[in-house]
Amino acid sequence: MRIVTWNLWWRFGPWQTRQKAILTALRELRPDAVGLQEVWAADGENLAEWLAGELGLHCAWAPSPAPERWRRRIGDATVDIGNAVLSRWPVVDRDVLPLPAPAETDDGRLALYARLAAPGHDVPFFTAHFTSVPHASAVRCGQAAALAGFVARHRGGTPFPPVVTGDLNARPDSDEVRLLGGRRTAPAVPGQVLLDAWEYADPAAPAATWDAANPYVAATHEPSGRIDYVHVGPPGPGGLGHVRDVRRACDGPVDGVWPSDHAAVVADLDEG
Repeated sequence: MRIVTWNLWWRFGPWQTRQKAILTALRELRPDAVGLQEVWAADGENLAEWLAGELGLHCAWAPSPAPERWRRRIGDATVDIGNAVLSRWPVVDRDVLPLPAPAETDDGRLALYARLAAPGHDVPFFTAHFTSVPHASAVRCGQAAALAGFVARHRGGTPFPPVVTGDLNARPDSDEVRLLGGRRTAPAVPGQVLLDAWEYADPAAPAATWDAANPYVAATHEPSGRIDYVHVGPPGPGGLGHVRDVRRACDGPVDGVWPSDHAAVVADLDEG
């Protein structure tokens, strides 16, 4: 089972050209389930729904409850932003969690849950987008705790472990990522552990998903780092959901265009 997480950079930069590059990159990956962040919708069009149609996938979409700050950044009061899940299998249940943040930093981040009716077992699949304010680790810790509770409420009824994707805007050694994982500090939900799929990666493989080699990132003058994640619960019976391989992807130009300011993460899981 191939899992992808990718932040699509909303309608920033050359978004119309990037849209085609995003489709090309995803088509080459042939994913089974995709968690997407910074997805746009406007004028009856929705990027996730368009991608799903082109790729022959099912789609679940959740718009931000507070997109105003995003809209001011591009000067367009009509464009929505949100999270989406694309799936090779039908979405049989879904839920949305607005992530907590104080008023001064709240720009409508959320988590989306979609239960995927894979052959033999449902997959509880999540995608989240944490605040990007550099000094707001405490806010992200609150968002990690809320996300962990959201996972706990929806993970049951299937032997397949929960799959949690997203742009967490935090480095692997941060309090918020450790809190979500639950192995290096007390877990936000007692007894709930979510394994960082990257622990199965080749240690020599490039890991930064926010990479200064990308011209969109270079323009920010920020350091490179891994801030996008696939987390998976401990394997189910017979190794169900075990991470077989993980790598960075979508980390270069497509026909001369960088698809996003983020690279994607791809994880291959054991289907049992």
